[in-house]
Amino acid sequence: MADWPVHATITGPIVMIGLGSIGSGTLPLIERHFNFDKSRFTVISPMTTHRALVDERGYRFQETVLTPENFRSVLEPLLTEGEGQGFCVNLSCDTSSLDIMKMCRDVGALYIDTVIEPWLGFYFNAEADNALRTNYALRESVREEKRNNPGGTTAVSCCGANPGMVSWFVKQGLMDIARDTGFETDVPTTREGWAELMCDLGVKGVHIAERDTQISDKPKPLDEFWNTWSVDGFIAEGYQPAELGWGTHEKWMPKNALTHETGCKASIFLDQPGADTRVRTWCPTPGAQYGFLVTHNESISIADYYSVRDGDVVTYRPTCHYAYHPANCAVLSLHELFGRAGKIQEKFHLLEEDEIVSGIDELGVLIYGHAKNAYWYGSQLSIEETREIAPYQNATGLQVTSAVIAGMVWALENPEAGIVETDEMDFQRCLEIQKPYLGPVKGYYTDWTPIDERPGMFPEDIDINDPWQFRNILVR
Repeated sequence: MADWPVHATITGPIVMIGLGSIGSGTLPLIERHFNFDKSRFTVISPMTTHRALVDERGYRFQETVLTPENFRSVLEPLLTEGEGQGFCVNLSCDTSSLDIMKMCRDVGALYIDTVIEPWLGFYFNAEADNALRTNYALRESVREEKRNNPGGTTAVSCCGANPGMVSWFVKQGLMDIARDTGFETDVPTTREGWAELMCDLGVKGVHIAERDTQISDKPKPLDEFWNTWSVDGFIAEGYQPAELGWGTHEKWMPKNALTHETGCKASIFLDQPGADTRVRTWCPTPGAQYGFLVTHNESISIADYYSVRDGDVVTYRPTCHYAYHPANCAVLSLHELFGRAGKIQEKFHLLEEDEIVSGIDELGVLIYGHAKNAYWYGSQLSIEETREIAPYQNATGLQVTSAVIAGMVWALENPEAGIVETDEMDFQRCLEIQKPYLGPVKGYYTDWTPIDERPGMFPEDIDINDPWQFRNILVR
């Protein structure tokens, strides 16, 4: 695929915040798919690990730590420099997505991020109430801003692989299930229409079901945390409470589950870390597997988006949560971390593309409880294909960076859409842009349920009459 399409022109300056694994992979894709003024491209990062990628292109680099005190004075002059509309691509850790988003909208600059990120200190604040450390709380802060200031310059919230791409997979998966069960429907054009479709199909829930099989030819050493994407990001979200969208079909709730009193009330959280909470799920390659119930924005946004309401009463809502089996080196790293009472390792290591000898990142949505039981739809991207089509990233990274590009194109085509989540975007247009980077994108039906493939040698407190209850999914 030598002739990559130029999708749009960015008329003003570009500011990319962050130059870690995702930033370094996004940079060449921006060059590939957009026309822009190279003299007004600035990368801001407190780390200089990948600075050569910026310097060799002649772009500007600022080695700066953004803080609540300086972010506006640093970013605003860059985003308003010269003619045209600026674009802020926020791929950083420990910078407030909401504060930067609001500033961008104040100056008329487009904005995109891959997660609702807080300022430094949020994730590991032992003094904070766990409810305040949830992604529910972070998402509600952005939704409140959307309610208070509707419309205006587009700011795309949470547009990576997940959250992000998987919301587009849910919509395509629903259309596939409708087709294959003989349910006649046009593509819905409203949130209410999508929610009614999911309800009418009998869907009980959605797992963001992922299996990363990428491996290195070297074993993980003791006292190092290895991963195929940001170690900082994974540990941070792993330390947050386990969190999930809570469906109306659920009959049982864990004893340590807590609800929210304000906001959309679409989710619950468990009083335990997500990266130390296991669930049963299914992916095409391994079949049945354990995953970690790590909190993610899409667990809440999907449950909220597909809620059917009669006035203030929710009559239907799917359960939704992440079920993540990371690369084996990351599983071992988590086991080591929690085994020593949560003491984080001294050294972090990101597996670069040239270290990985084989494997895929199989990331999709397992839509379950309908007439055909369960349907997994998603990307099966290998490290070999990744090397052929994009530099400076592995398969996990490319699923994220290509979603950023799709979100940027959508924002440029819809510059006055206000604050949006990926559930609210045109899934067909976004997947059209992203699919060339995703390897095989396929759907698989399965007869598996979470009460299948258990050893059967020990007593279990499960609901055999309703297999898709969370009671059967949670590993206790």
